[in-house]
Amino acid sequence: MSNHPIICWSEEGEERSARWHSESAAPAPRRVLIADDRMAADTAYRLACEGNALLWRGDFQNARQLLQALARRTDRKPRKSSEVPSVAFHLHRQAQAQRARTLAMLLLPLDADYQIPLRRAPDVQQACMEAYGPGKVASVISLRELLGLIGAHEWRKKGVEIPALDERIHPHYGVFSPLRGEYVALVAEAPLPSLELAFDIGTGSGVLAAVLARRGVKRIIATDQDPRALACAGENITRLGLAGQVEVLKADLFPTGRASLIVCNPPWLPARPSASIESAIYDPDSRMLYGFLNGLAAHLEPGGEGWLILSDLAEHLGLRTRADLLAAFDRAGLKIVARADIRPHHPRASDATDPLHQARAAELTSLWRLAID
Repeated sequence: MSNHPIICWSEEGEERSARWHSESAAPAPRRVLIADDRMAADTAYRLACEGNALLWRGDFQNARQLLQALARRTDRKPRKSSEVPSVAFHLHRQAQAQRARTLAMLLLPLDADYQIPLRRAPDVQQACMEAYGPGKVASVISLRELLGLIGAHEWRKKGVEIPALDERIHPHYGVFSPLRGEYVALVAEAPLPSLELAFDIGTGSGVLAAVLARRGVKRIIATDQDPRALACAGENITRLGLAGQVEVLKADLFPTGRASLIVCNPPWLPARPSASIESAIYDPDSRMLYGFLNGLAAHLEPGGEGWLILSDLAEHLGLRTRADLLAAFDRAGLKIVARADIRPHHPRASDATDPLHQARAAELTSLWRLAID
């Protein structure tokens, strides 16, 4: 336990401690109070806002209801906004971070075998095993994180329907789920420059590699650095019967060699993730985007194409300009062969109450077909 953060608290006149578990790398709370079914929601909310973590000793289902009550009180707080898109974006992220910190203050105990020692607690052992690996010691976890883990487990079992495959992709905990089908459709429809060899950079769940394989590409090398993504992509590729065409490989962007088609769907927003689980959404300083573009010419076969799948949401939020993107193409020695656009159809695109609605309503997702200039 010496390699993990430890939280300490007093209970029944004794000093106690346990391992702190946080996938978002949130620091261990400094003040921990015991809470149970007798605690009122207003009291819990006040204590949480003051920085007190509440270790729950009551009924599990009551803890869930209390978390919902805390969320309602958090969402009632007035939030700052701005007409300037980039400022509105940062204010929105600040509000979301504060909300997450407050709701993360409700804690649950986990036994070493991932059982929750509370009344009416669900069986979360399989979900925890999938996300964390084998249990070793008792720990304390945020209820909010645990519910997210349970939700991810259900998505993994159910899978996400991919019309381009007429199959389901099963995302693992911590791996970007291909719920936004429009970018998959772009890859399914763009004309292929070759059927010989393709690279899928940052494969995630493996969905784009699977689509290319089903389109007849003979060999695909799908790369990623995240162990969870590598395991997820490998499992999906095997389940779909495509292991003979697709090799899943740990690599920082590109594998060795050249290919006639190189596909990349990097994180779309140039901002710092507040947790590792957000790395599929936020790309600090557009490092992955520019890394892909700058390495593309060295890995493309003559006459080959690089496909960049990118939303223009960052442009509407004032985080990156179209001129910045085009200049990056030029610096990398790339020319535009063609571009295909599609509008998103996820619920937020039509949600007028979303603080970023104006930008989301204008968003386009594009597949840029790039070649060596």
